[in-house]
Amino acid sequence: MNMQQRRIRVLMGKPGLCGHDRGIALVVMALRDAGMEVIYSGRHNTPESLVEVALQEDVDVLGVSILSGGHLGLCERIAKLLEERNAQDIVFLAGGFIPPEDIPKLKAIGVREVFRDGAKLEDITRFIEQVARERAAA
Repeated sequence: MNMQQRRIRVLMGKPGLCGHDRGIALVVMALRDAGMEVIYSGRHNTPESLVEVALQEDVDVLGVSILSGGHLGLCERIAKLLEERNAQDIVFLAGGFIPPEDIPKLKAIGVREVFRDGAKLEDITRFIEQVARERAAA
């Protein structure tokens, strides 16, 4: 079954110790309102648990929200696990309190796009819909 025959599946989670989840809850609701199937794994996830759920749920997109400042290490670990599991086709997104100078570093390790705090929900939704169309066409 291709992407056009099923809804876009997105896993959203918070790796690390940050407990603030208002922003990710808004993203989850916006993606659901846009017709996507969204799984929210909650707070305090390990990179290993997020990747495992992403694989078990056969998601198209894995999005993480990190407000704790640990984004480089956490994203690097997630990207490495996705590579080890031959799951680089899962679109990996990051968001949260991420300094602009860290965005190129995150993209270099495998994060497809970074949505900093204050990003518009429409922009996040539009980006995910676009990458889903690209994957379906591939």
